[in-house]
Amino acid sequence: MKLHEYQAKQVFADAGIPTPSSQLASDVDGAVAAAEEIGYPVAIKAQVQVGGRGKAGGIELVDDEENAREAADSILGMDLKGYHVDRVLVEEAVDFTDELYVGITMDRAEGTPVAMVSRKGGVNIEEVAEEDPDAIAREHIDPSFGMMPYQARKVVYDAGIDPELTRDVSGVLNTLYDLWSEKDGADAEINPLMVTSDDAVIAADAVMNVDEDALFRQPELAEMEEDAAGGDDLEAKADEYGFDYVRLSGNVGIIGNGAGLVMTTLDLVDYYGGEPANFLDVGGGAKAARIANALDMVFSDDNVDSVVFNIFGGITRGDEVAKGINEALEQFDEIPKPVVVRLAGTNWEEGMEILNEDLVTVEQTLEEAVQRAVSYADEVSEQ
Repeated sequence: MKLHEYQAKQVFADAGIPTPSSQLASDVDGAVAAAEEIGYPVAIKAQVQVGGRGKAGGIELVDDEENAREAADSILGMDLKGYHVDRVLVEEAVDFTDELYVGITMDRAEGTPVAMVSRKGGVNIEEVAEEDPDAIAREHIDPSFGMMPYQARKVVYDAGIDPELTRDVSGVLNTLYDLWSEKDGADAEINPLMVTSDDAVIAADAVMNVDEDALFRQPELAEMEEDAAGGDDLEAKADEYGFDYVRLSGNVGIIGNGAGLVMTTLDLVDYYGGEPANFLDVGGGAKAARIANALDMVFSDDNVDSVVFNIFGGITRGDEVAKGINEALEQFDEIPKPVVVRLAGTNWEEGMEILNEDLVTVEQTLEEAVQRAVSYADEVSEQ
């Protein structure tokens, strides 16, 4: 479960991590009233679970009532990378001199949690990891003992943080790890952790993702679950259909049956130069109606420019999948996105015969199917 920024900040603040004064608002008048109460300047921030909100126009810094009203009116109701904005966080602006990054996640290669600190806060940490990996200091943690204070100080030192900030930054990092551990976290990060003009630190953003299977022992977080998916109609639709679905930032829609199969397809899309738009697992034994629902979901994502089906028949029969694809596509006078299909396993030959090749492109291998879908997406993007 992904918490919204305002929810994560509430959790962080309750644990003692410094956060700016803020209020949630769902309409323009409420946003202006919050800004007046907090005191200008304030930041008005779209509450949707997507990166790059500032560059996309989802965060505005304002210094008076007129600008606050204009910004709130512009942000509320906007479509931000496919997410509908229905709430904003009105937050005290921070007078900062530097931006840092701190985070906790699981290093699956090592099988242990890892703490990360970087001086390159305020930017996409994945880009930093790819372009300048040495800019991120890491410290692995034995979960039997938790993060020791010396480990927090060490990783802060290794990141090249100003020694005068070591105590405050390492204190935030220790608290972040405790939250990650106690709340059954998957990821917890602050980006940026701002350094103020008087050398204090404050969490200007907050990310916390929680293991949904552990919510039964996290009653306070479970109460936030309904709101946590707010603003994303597709994730709500996925819950309605009973799909395992994760929305991503690319333009190649992916549908498969089985988590491993879908992950393999995502990796191949990336390998062949494409960008996955989603993870969508229809599960085993998917009938025609379920396949039609999956296509409905992917077609509803405006970011998708092509779709690739990767179905391996075990209890899922290839002929049933083919029927579902035909039934879904025959509803359209014009196919909204090019669809590429690869079938294998149980009744795959029957499925190949059933597929209407006026509606889909059929490929024999997964590699060929992915390359064709990436090519289609590139063609649409260039138009």
